[in-house]
Amino acid sequence: MVLNRDSIKNGIVQKLLHEGSRKGLIDPWTPEQRLESRKAMLARRPSDDIWVFGYGSLIWNPAFHFEKSAHALLYGYHRAFCLWTPLGRGSPENPGLILGLERGGSCHGMAFKLHKDQIEEELDVVWAREMPTGSYEPTWVRLHSGGDVVHAIAFVIKRDQPRYACKIPIETVAQSIATAEGPLGTCSEYLFNTVEALDKMNVPDRYLHAVRKKVVALQHEKSGIAP
Repeated sequence: MVLNRDSIKNGIVQKLLHEGSRKGLIDPWTPEQRLESRKAMLARRPSDDIWVFGYGSLIWNPAFHFEKSAHALLYGYHRAFCLWTPLGRGSPENPGLILGLERGGSCHGMAFKLHKDQIEEELDVVWAREMPTGSYEPTWVRLHSGGDVVHAIAFVIKRDQPRYACKIPIETVAQSIATAEGPLGTCSEYLFNTVEALDKMNVPDRYLHAVRKKVVALQHEKSGIAP
């Protein structure tokens, strides 16, 4: 299954969430909950322009339409593998790990500006993609981009949830990512694509590169091929 605009809008992702809920793996948000969350964010919008900050797979697979994109730097947060996923890129037996924003430090990523006449429609896609279970806290942040400062929506990890992975050792992170796989693909693909996207932006992430090095070593060890 591919996570894209079509699979989000035609209900395929929703069916996956329903199946996960039926098995007791997740507690998905209803469309009404997502709408209420979006409305609350827009009610607090600091400017007319709406930007969305991508720091993980949103960089290389946003799945929503936008007017323009630009490299951006966020202060006060850093990216980390801090959310267990037993469904998308993992399984109940071998959960995967995906990225979230944790407080402290800084984070390079991509800022996406939405068309003013498409804000409601595109934020519906963004929320369906990023907030299927309410694991993040949508937060207005200030991004530094090309000498300008713009306000953007960023998805910060919620710590008061059972799937929050708090400061787990890099060895545990690598072991999970090297082996976890689910309906949306492998965790290692998620990692490799994010590393590649940031490298192409000339803002390599040392933490992600360290994880990638360990993941590659584990995968080569399993296959019997020297790295």
